[in-house]
Amino acid sequence: MTTCHSNQPFNAPASTAAITNHPTMATPPIASNRILRLKQVTALTGLSRSAIYDRLDPKSKRHDPHFPKQVKLGTSSNAAVGWHEAEILAWISQCSVVG
Repeated sequence: MTTCHSNQPFNAPASTAAITNHPTMATPPIASNRILRLKQVTALTGLSRSAIYDRLDPKSKRHDPHFPKQVKLGTSSNAAVGWHEAEILAWISQCSVVG
């Protein structure tokens, strides 16, 4: 367990083998333009859904201003969201350096 930007524990996945359908984890992470959905972000980061949204919420004591912002995948007010894969991988690598 390491600390990432906010003095809150960061639990990296115990094994990258647990991450399914993610070709960049078979080799060293490569920046891509892929958009990841929440389930993929939780698998990569080892964070729960609520922990991810806590890191995005400036009012939360677990807020992490360095955590990648979500992007809307549509135009409606209730559009699905995702995260840029390259930003998530960069955040994970920064967490590894901090710890």
